[in-house]
Amino acid sequence: MSITTTPPAADDKPVRPASPSVLQRYVVAPLRNGWRSLTSMRTALALLFLLAAAAIPGALLPQRPLNESKTQEYIDTHGALGRWMDRLQLFDVFASSWFTAIYVLLFISLVGCLLPRLAEHMASLRARPVPVPRNLARMPRHEEVEVDGDVGPDELAQRIQTNLRGWRSTIYRPEQSKAGTYEVSAEKGYLREFGNLVFHFALLSLLIAVAVGKMYGYEGTRGLVADGEQAMCNTSTAVYDSFRAGRLIDGTDLEPFCIRVDEFTATFLPNGQPDMYTAQMRYTPGAATSDPDTWPLTRVRVNEPLRLAGSRVYVLGNGFAPTMTVTFPDGQQRTQTVPFAPDEMSTMLSSGAMRVDPPAGMFPAEKARRQNQIGVEGIFAPSAKFDGTLLSSSSPIPKDPYVAIRVYRGDTGLDSGRPQNTYALDTSLMHSGQLRRVGQANLKPGGVLRLDDGTTVRFDGYQRWVSLQVSHDPAQVWVLVSSIVMVAGLLVSLLVKRRRVWARIRVVDDGPDGQRRTVVEVAGLARTDSAGWGDGFAEQARDLVKGADGKR
Repeated sequence: MSITTTPPAADDKPVRPASPSVLQRYVVAPLRNGWRSLTSMRTALALLFLLAAAAIPGALLPQRPLNESKTQEYIDTHGALGRWMDRLQLFDVFASSWFTAIYVLLFISLVGCLLPRLAEHMASLRARPVPVPRNLARMPRHEEVEVDGDVGPDELAQRIQTNLRGWRSTIYRPEQSKAGTYEVSAEKGYLREFGNLVFHFALLSLLIAVAVGKMYGYEGTRGLVADGEQAMCNTSTAVYDSFRAGRLIDGTDLEPFCIRVDEFTATFLPNGQPDMYTAQMRYTPGAATSDPDTWPLTRVRVNEPLRLAGSRVYVLGNGFAPTMTVTFPDGQQRTQTVPFAPDEMSTMLSSGAMRVDPPAGMFPAEKARRQNQIGVEGIFAPSAKFDGTLLSSSSPIPKDPYVAIRVYRGDTGLDSGRPQNTYALDTSLMHSGQLRRVGQANLKPGGVLRLDDGTTVRFDGYQRWVSLQVSHDPAQVWVLVSSIVMVAGLLVSLLVKRRRVWARIRVVDDGPDGQRRTVVEVAGLARTDSAGWGDGFAEQARDLVKGADGKR
């Protein structure tokens, strides 16, 4: 046999593939590769870990939205390092540009990798189970079962498919099978991938809910004296001692409600540690249009907030508010109940200040009135303990209350328009001589300090004050639902086992006296390492070929 070849024509030249354009090489290809990298599950996991790591400075360092003064003190203490940390936005982590960038990239990565997986899963649900492999003996589980030859291969295939209840199965007829015989292919465990997708979509929903809550939520704190007289209405940011709002909240459309603390009790363990704080609180949704004494009464405790108008009202802390009465020489009185801030939480030794303006008409000249204002700085001890005349407290339980006060006369800064510390007088006014100390004393309830001009300061007793936090998060229900769905999806993805079973029906004539035998070859494959059949596969393979009467 001879082979004749035709030489190529002289003008035939090999065709070279066209080189990519500059736009394709330097713009399209890098963008495509970058998108593929960003939307991979590996990148999503790395970004999730990076987001958790980025939140660590927010937990370890003081944050400006929570405590401006403490943050500034930290910066001043650490000098240049503190200023560089401030430039890197480490004192406002959760609103920083780099934290937001990680958050947005994680969101894009999850969306980019979940949508193709969802489309692929939907396509797999519509597709037929994969054809039977050529060599079933190579599968991890393999059994051969001999069946009564009177049963035809088509009937036997139908029987196997019937016994595979709960499996997605299909029958390949001889003309469809590579082996030229009846074959059955079945799969189960599609819920595993479904649970995995549910988990990741719920995680995506959780991220969206947290972002919405941060944009439309707010938190405010306010201290109220538990005397049944002082009320707070959630109508403006001005009613709060501190207020932290979301990006899209300006404080003009707060959901209105009003609260009032009638009574507060604190219980302590024998070692003096707080056991429980309980506040008896009256409330009303909407603006206060009725007598507060007719409002519903409820009990609010630590971790048992009052839920009202989409917000939660928590009891955060407490303290003491001494009541003092200043009586001027003309007999006119001014009484104030002023919250003192705890300096020692173990003993509730507290400090505070009050400023009192003289009565109208007592000093006709404005300058004289300002020079005769009364300022009082004091320390309150629930259970007094003295070291000479130095007052301290031995217990947070009010057994023997005392105050140590220093009284000043002069300009307290009430008319200056400058913000002042609620719990202390302005020391610059003392150094400049505008405030002069005119007396000091340790007083028990009912005790009186008399000043040189006949003015008296009386310690009348004390009230308890409560620190309340109003927290509004419109997405909190979605956060809860997303968390529950995440756990459910994770459990499904962990508990459901992905398996495949194949059966090939062969009719052979190698029996005694040339009798025909029907042999069913059954193989199983677990799609995950933890989804194996164990030692029961042989019995399951024999059960597949049983008829309605239980015979093979």
